[in-house]
Amino acid sequence: MTPLPAYDASDPAAYVASRLALVGDRDPLPLLEAAPDRVAEAVAGLSEDAARRPESDGKWSVLQVLRHLADSEVVYGYRLRLIVAAERPEIAGYDQAAWTDALHYHRGTVADALGDYAAGRRMTVAFLRALDESEWERWGVHSERGKESVRQIATLLAAHDLGHEQQIARVREAIGA
Repeated sequence: MTPLPAYDASDPAAYVASRLALVGDRDPLPLLEAAPDRVAEAVAGLSEDAARRPESDGKWSVLQVLRHLADSEVVYGYRLRLIVAAERPEIAGYDQAAWTDALHYHRGTVADALGDYAAGRRMTVAFLRALDESEWERWGVHSERGKESVRQIATLLAAHDLGHEQQIARVREAIGA
């Protein structure tokens, strides 16, 4: 797997460029469609106790990563639908750390988190497959990153998966699971 390119977290353009580079010229749809299976494989055999252990203080556990993936599916799915349904809408950013705490990402089970993620992803992929070419080029304005098209958001979502797959592997290695 291609390692995550380094970027300045305070620079939204650098974040986008690093994520787009992670996907490269690959079609995001097959990556999106296969991601839940790749993530399930990445957590196979992990106990619930181990899934709750972060790699270090202040870092996420595997369960928190899984809950984040499931909620990100809701966020990205909404953004994609908003762009197709509205003319150049504003797209709000969100504080993922606040969601992690306020939405209790440490609760639940690995199976539930994987199920939620997979269900949301099936809906997202079906939605994207139904779009015509002009709809892929529609765009909205992200509050932090500026103009983003459906195509770019789909690619960013595919990269988001790849990055968190690497994170899961890193957490598992750090906790010895």
